[in-house]
Amino acid sequence: MSATPPDFGDRFEFARHAARKAGQHTLKYFQGDFEVDRKGDESPVTIADREAEQLVRKLIEESFPGDSILGEEFDDKDGSSPFRWIIDPIDGTKSFISGVPLYTTLVAVEYEGRGVIGVIEIPALGESVYAAEGQGAWFVRGGSSPVRAKVGDYTSLSEGLFVTSESGTFARRGAAATYLELESAARVARTWGDAYGYALVATGRAVAMVDPIMEIWDAAAVQPVLLEAGGVFTDWQGKPTIHSREGVGTVPGVLPEVLEITGKAQRMPA
Repeated sequence: MSATPPDFGDRFEFARHAARKAGQHTLKYFQGDFEVDRKGDESPVTIADREAEQLVRKLIEESFPGDSILGEEFDDKDGSSPFRWIIDPIDGTKSFISGVPLYTTLVAVEYEGRGVIGVIEIPALGESVYAAEGQGAWFVRGGSSPVRAKVGDYTSLSEGLFVTSESGTFARRGAAATYLELESAARVARTWGDAYGYALVATGRAVAMVDPIMEIWDAAAVQPVLLEAGGVFTDWQGKPTIHSREGVGTVPGVLPEVLEITGKAQRMPA
């Protein structure tokens, strides 16, 4: 296993380009008229979700045909290289449908099973937070020059903003008490969620983001961004993974306090 993945820089630049292109494509439909379909799990999906993922897949297959691809909306593509792309074309489809500009486009890259690149593109706000292993996390706003993304210097939930995607999702998991305890401990709580919440943590604007239910395409881009910004991304028991179908994004000094609360909840089923 090599210490430095080959063509790492090429994929980092490409991931940012692909996320930007896909995010811009979603704006063609944002706050417009379009049909909303329901998937098997009753979650919503739109033409914007499907077209944005197809756009990213096409770009990857043209430039890195040997890489495998995992996306939310279409079947997996096997590859021959040690790289895997993970795509969520619209993370926060409910926000997108409602005309709320806090949805994101997520593009991530794994190398030999390790997350090494993550891009959180927020097209309707003109913001992007992205990172690559060993190259730091970066924040771009409104076409300005990139600046280092860095988590805040927090030591307690009481010092800042706690965010989550939907408070009701805690109840669906049987963890309504967990949400109430987090909300009570934080200075302020808001449901500015999905990957936008993790972007707030990575740029020092929120102290913690907690998801009671999430999928691998929700988490893959978030993990390297938070790590390179000086934060942490774990499951509710503190394991640094994107595979537990739950997530905690925070700063190292606040992680024990968050885990003391989330660790009391029933584990997600395998």
